[in-house]
Amino acid sequence: MDKSVIDWLSISAKEKADAIAVGDPDKEYTYKELFNNSKKVALSILPYVEPCHAVAFYMEKSADGLCGMLGTAMVRGFYSFIDVRAPQSRIEKVLEILEPDVIVTDKNFKDKAAMYAEKFKVVTIEDLIDGADIEYSINYDCKDIKDLGDLRLKLKQRQLEALDTDPLYVNFTSGSTGVPKGVMVNHRSVMDFIDCFTEIFGINDEDIMGNQAPFDFDVSVKDIYSCLKVGARLQIIPRSYFSAPTTLMDYLVENKVTVLVWAVSAMCFVSIMNGLGYKVPESVRMIMFSGEVMPAKHLRVWQKYLPDAKYVNLYGPTEITCNCTYYELSKGETLNDTETLPAGKAFPNEKVFLLDEDNTLVDTKSIGVEGEICVGGTCVAVGYYKNPERTSESFVQNPLNNDYPERIYRTGDIGKYDENGNIIYVSRKDFQIKHLGQRIELGEIENAATSIDGVTRACCLYDHKKKKLILCVTGSLNGKEITSALRDIVPQFMVPNKVNVLEEMPLNKNGKIDRTALNAKFIAL
Repeated sequence: MDKSVIDWLSISAKEKADAIAVGDPDKEYTYKELFNNSKKVALSILPYVEPCHAVAFYMEKSADGLCGMLGTAMVRGFYSFIDVRAPQSRIEKVLEILEPDVIVTDKNFKDKAAMYAEKFKVVTIEDLIDGADIEYSINYDCKDIKDLGDLRLKLKQRQLEALDTDPLYVNFTSGSTGVPKGVMVNHRSVMDFIDCFTEIFGINDEDIMGNQAPFDFDVSVKDIYSCLKVGARLQIIPRSYFSAPTTLMDYLVENKVTVLVWAVSAMCFVSIMNGLGYKVPESVRMIMFSGEVMPAKHLRVWQKYLPDAKYVNLYGPTEITCNCTYYELSKGETLNDTETLPAGKAFPNEKVFLLDEDNTLVDTKSIGVEGEICVGGTCVAVGYYKNPERTSESFVQNPLNNDYPERIYRTGDIGKYDENGNIIYVSRKDFQIKHLGQRIELGEIENAATSIDGVTRACCLYDHKKKKLILCVTGSLNGKEITSALRDIVPQFMVPNKVNVLEEMPLNKNGKIDRTALNAKFIAL
């Protein structure tokens, strides 16, 4: 039985040794090279990384970065990619939570990463792959390791001790308290999901998957591990290409990409910028999308230019290992602007159900009755790293089961069933929203705003129709000053589209900010 994603890498390296495993605009590696480079990384970091400890990556996604991730898994560590575009304060919070044994960067970000060298060991991926750090490890740092032979024996021992419940990665999402939440996922959850994912959608060793998502976003998990599982090719698309439509389309065509697993926002970028009008990647046979509700008018653009492709809507938060439901459009199926694409039905070995406000099961025959989407099964994440309080709030005992422990994840999403038994996503239960493909806690924006000198109170709203963040504040600063200050505190996708400065904040009878009054005033505009 495979117990680690490294088992998949080993098998593909034997069976597809000379096939291209991963490529980016600068380089490409065969499966044999990917395995060997990952092992070099593993041998280099082994003396510093304890089992089930973190390795942070301060770099953009790349073929070398994949070697680093897999090398981390080889030594039983877990990886966590840092968004290099995030404000320094947020990066510092993430590192404070992770306490990584090693920070891996590359030549492009080496100087920036140097600021963290006082607290953490910082190394470059180039040195790790070249093996330069192995000599340093043997000669200077590790008294119990005398030569490369000792390193290899220790690595083999680590792999023998590996468990399928070992953590594989931690992806950070927005936290309502202002502290990012690190979602920890283990090997077994990923392998169980990818086994189903590749089988259902027929992903095979002839596919070339065009990776859109950053490696700190769980959409990339489907790209990376589907390829490892079946021996397909991972073609990494740089983030910058998603602001240059002609470059993006040229890249897809030149690399003969066959499968796209993209965020909805990325697909909308292409349709808005008329990328398909410039050039059509006719090799694409399947397009899957997730992250937020796909606007019908943008989907129709893709269907117009790629009418023979298979289109699949995927749903699920990071906490349940990528996705828990899917809906495959039938041949020729289109939606008008008033229709909502179903989130679909559960993946195999995943239990997806709705609970009403009384924790009573919403029956699939109760068409249109709303309830919170809950998920159980192997897919459920380990929890939030070093955050037991938030973990216990969302990862709970199934209230329908009083007989034995059954852990489920309450998504906070509201859904309902259609006449075919498909789940339809309705909205968020609380103030956590999806914006530009990112999951955001409005409370984090509020906390960031109130941390600014000159701001006394803050309340963030979301206009779901116009897809805009609206911040209401009281204080002495104007909107432009607040927006400018926020850019130094939160990621760009969390900067409000509009800031309203109020003389006073409306309060409800409990003395809390009256969100209903603010929504009525500003969302109605």
